[in-house]
Amino acid sequence: MTDSLFSCGFAIIIGPPNAGKSTLLNELLDFKLSIVTPKPQTTRKKITGIYHNDTCQIIFLDTPGIMKPQQKLHESMLGIVRDTLKDADVVIALLPYAVTPDGIDVEFADELFTSWLQSTGKPIIVVLNKCDLVSAERHQHVEAFVQKRWMPAKVLSVSALKAKNMMQLVDALQPFLPMHEPLYPEDTLSTAPERFFVSEIIREKIFLQYGREVPYSTEVVIDEFKEQYEDDPTRKDLIRCSVIVERDTQKQILIGSKGAALKKLGQTARKDIEAMLGRPVFLELFIKVRPDWRKKNNLLKSFGY
Repeated sequence: MTDSLFSCGFAIIIGPPNAGKSTLLNELLDFKLSIVTPKPQTTRKKITGIYHNDTCQIIFLDTPGIMKPQQKLHESMLGIVRDTLKDADVVIALLPYAVTPDGIDVEFADELFTSWLQSTGKPIIVVLNKCDLVSAERHQHVEAFVQKRWMPAKVLSVSALKAKNMMQLVDALQPFLPMHEPLYPEDTLSTAPERFFVSEIIREKIFLQYGREVPYSTEVVIDEFKEQYEDDPTRKDLIRCSVIVERDTQKQILIGSKGAALKKLGQTARKDIEAMLGRPVFLELFIKVRPDWRKKNNLLKSFGY
């Protein structure tokens, strides 16, 4: 039985591309839920991660980075952020430390507060990430600057990569959560189905393995997810996926010479998928060309945007 002091609510993580939103979520959960690459705009959809302790349950909502939209895909991603903001009880505005006179990207932060956050009326906690890269004296200076300029409910510095001040962030969020019993069982890490995370793992490997525009022009669709291993341990689970690209040249790059690149992609993705699922899988990848899919509403909708 949960006592009356238990709190439970939703916290959105919002910020620019490459601020460390997914790394932060993974560190808070002590589990790699959200894919992470050095390239910006890796996260395209809302990812729900559920944190539990003895006094609260926080449903974290990781969102795509905020950027100027250049095509319909970006507009859809920003729409996801706006819709997710409506569901949140508290906002984590994640801003990375930067080599600027003010210590952060003030122009982006101004835009974030004026265009996105102030009108929501929700409590905002500014989290300054990558604090391991600057001095403690710099932390104090930048935190004071942020507090004075935007007047959030709280400001704190963290390092998602180094797992610094994670519990301070949890403590800072808790007062803004409604008093409520847990919404999910204690062993639940996310509300998303396994097939979503399979497609995300494959996308992550594409971002890590290929350069230039290929990762951004790629979408992964799960065509078949057949669970066989549990009923018959001699049979692996079967996963068939379509990897969507925009041009034939991109298809050739994904496949590589004599299929070597596609084979490597399948092997590295399968290893992580098996680790996540805890069972063996047979993974098949098919490359399909859908010209300009990022600009077509009907295709974006079919891919879940």
